[in-house]
Parts: sequence; structure tokens; C-alpha cells
Amino acid sequence: MRTSFPKDRIGFVLAEGVHEAGRALLEREGFCVETHAGALTGAGLGAAAGSAHVIGIRSKTTIDGPMIADSPRLLAIGCYCAGTNQVDVDAAADAGIPVFNAPFSNTRSVAEMTIAEVIALHRRMFDRSHAMHAGQWDKSASGSHEVRGRTLGIVGYGHIGSQVSVLAEALGMRVVFYDVGAKLPLGNARVARSLDELLAASDAVTLHVPATAATRSIIGDAQIRRMKPGAYLINNARGSVVDVDALARALGSGHLGGAALDVFPEEPASVDAGFASPLRGMPNVILTPHIGGSTIEAQRAIAEEVTGKLIRFINIGSTLGAVNVPEVDLPEQARPAPEDGRRPHRILNFHRNEPGALNEINGVIAGLGGNVNAQFLRTSGAVGYVVLDVDPTDGDAIAAGIGALPGSVRTRVLW
Repeated sequence: MRTSFPKDRIGFVLAEGVHEAGRALLEREGFCVETHAGALTGAGLGAAAGSAHVIGIRSKTTIDGPMIADSPRLLAIGCYCAGTNQVDVDAAADAGIPVFNAPFSNTRSVAEMTIAEVIALHRRMFDRSHAMHAGQWDKSASGSHEVRGRTLGIVGYGHIGSQVSVLAEALGMRVVFYDVGAKLPLGNARVARSLDELLAASDAVTLHVPATAATRSIIGDAQIRRMKPGAYLINNARGSVVDVDALARALGSGHLGGAALDVFPEEPASVDAGFASPLRGMPNVILTPHIGGSTIEAQRAIAEEVTGKLIRFINIGSTLGAVNVPEVDLPEQARPAPEDGRRPHRILNFHRNEPGALNEINGVIAGLGGNVNAQFLRTSGAVGYVVLDVDPTDGDAIAAGIGALPGSVRTRVLW
């Protein structure tokens, strides 16, 4: 696909060690790619966002509203992970910048680690391993249990939670789940009528919910008190959903038998930053550095998924998979080339979702002698996005006219 702007001048910045598959796909398309092993912060992030057309990050780099406002060249943001809470997606939408992520590519990896932690906590494997590394041979069955016949409570029965459910049942566990939305139980899993009911019934509780105002500290002192004495808590979701101090108190008192956490309210931005938590050093507590989706298979799949979405946006204007702007995907039109060899122009326009916006856009095109042979418009919230194929004419003049409309946010001639 030949774009009006040379591809080798379209700059991508990939931070936080995005899998090499992402870079390979971009370079195969002819884009200019810059990579960084660690998270971008401060002046380094500002320089990257200010100079790049597309920036790809994982979970440690934060892109806020002021940074988006100071990055006029930025066309798109790729979150090479499941979540997008590290990006001000509303500010990006207001600037006509789609944000893409990979909500499902690491599902299996997180589910498998959760099941491994369920078994490890029941068998106190972390404590036994730590003792062995210290030279202590503690061959004892004290506190160790099979998971077969025990009840796993799953909070959040989405793509990850439902896979955990299937794997747990294969081990002979009973499964109960709670979700704010109606979900079809898989296998013999049953629905809990409330979070309290789930907590009281479960030998182990695992969390698979997004970070929202409603889920902040969804597990605190009151909820932990409702859990069975000796039960286990696993959080591979978001650091904000568990009150870590309350969890530490419950572990210290012996009310809970153990915990496994992969996410934390405050996470270091780099290997050298150090990690502090009241859970450090506690027995039968597994702490991992946000690696639930960090398998080679998952990272490759994430890189391929997000990079593919970014390439389609840059190449044809497709916003399929964007989390913050309307999803539009207008195929290239198969039309006979005119005798002079010119192709139709493709024009992309983000605008405020106001009555009459499309009429104004079409009025500009008609006034300049253009003819629309295909268009796809969608609106969502405060933002509208339209992709137009216009028969050969002065595409730059049309783009300038559309861009000058009061409601226009960003206009680009793709070809």
C-alpha cells in the first residue's frame, strides 16, 4: 500500500521490550522503528511521544493528557498488553488518536499461572523451596492439601476467569464465580449471587476484574473477614483491586493461609528501582513482578495483534480494535483506474460528534468538485470518525477544507 506520506518517514517508538515480532512486522512494512528495553518516563517519554507518529508501550509507561496535548505528530498509541489504564484514553480520543490493545492474547498465560499458584499455595511449595535454598530439609505434610474437591472462587468471569474455571474443574475442583454481568457458566461452575456469598464458600479466591472505580479495593478488611479461615487469595488482575495493608494484616493474624500477587498498587518502572511491600517476607506468599502474561507465546501474540491493528490504521485508516474511538473499517474500493492513472483519495477525519457534521464535510467535498464514492462514518460519545474515498481531485484542498470546519479535530489524506 503506497501512502501519500513516505512510510520510511513514519516513525514508530516501541518501549518496554515489546517482542521482536512487532518490530519485524513494522520494518517489513517499511516503517522507521525505534525500540527501548525499559519504560519511558519524563523527558525521554516526552521526546519519544513528540517525535513519533506512533508509540507502543506496555504497562509501566504512562501517557497522560498533557503529554498527548504536547504531541501534535502522534497519530496512534499501541498498548502491548491487555489494559489501557496507563493511557488517558479520553484525552487521546479528543485529539483524534486511537488507542489499541490486546485484550485476549495473554489470556491463557494468566490462566495457567493462576492455576499453578492455586496448587503451589495449597502445597506450600514456595515455603518448602525457600527452606531448601537455605539448606533446610523440611519433609513434612503439615499445611499441605490436594486441590481436588476444594472450591475455587473466581471474581470476574471474563476471558481469563472462564479459562481458569475450565482448568480448575479439570483438576477436580468445584468452581463458583461472581460477575457484575450475566455470564454463561462453563462446565459445572455455579454463579454466586453476591461477592460475599463467593468469599464465604471458597477455599481459594482469584480475582480477574479490570481497574475501575467500582473495583478499587474490592477486597479489603470487610471482605477478607468473610473469607474462610485459612483460605488463599490470588490477584493477577490489577494492583488497585486489593487493599494490600488489609491483606498483610489477615496473613499476619493467620486468618488467611497464603496469597499470590502479580500486581501491586505501586510498581517499579525498572529493574533498578526496587520493590517495597508489606507482604515481603511473609510465609506462603508468592510475589511475582507483573509477569502473568509474560510468556514468550503471549508476548509474541500480543506484539502481532497490536502491531497488526496499528499497521491497518496507518495503511487504510481502520480503527477496528480501538478502545476509545469509533470502529471504522472501510475496505479499499476496487474501481477501474481513470485514464490518467490517478487513484481516488482516501481522507480520514476525526470530529466532534455534533449534528450536521457529515453534511458539512460532504459540502466541502462537493464545493471543491469532488465526488464521494465510498464513506464510512461512526460516532461514539463525543467523537465521530469518518473515512472517505473521493474520486480524483485536489485531495489536499479537500483535507484543508474539512480540517477548517469548526468541529474537526484531525484530518489526514491517506493517499
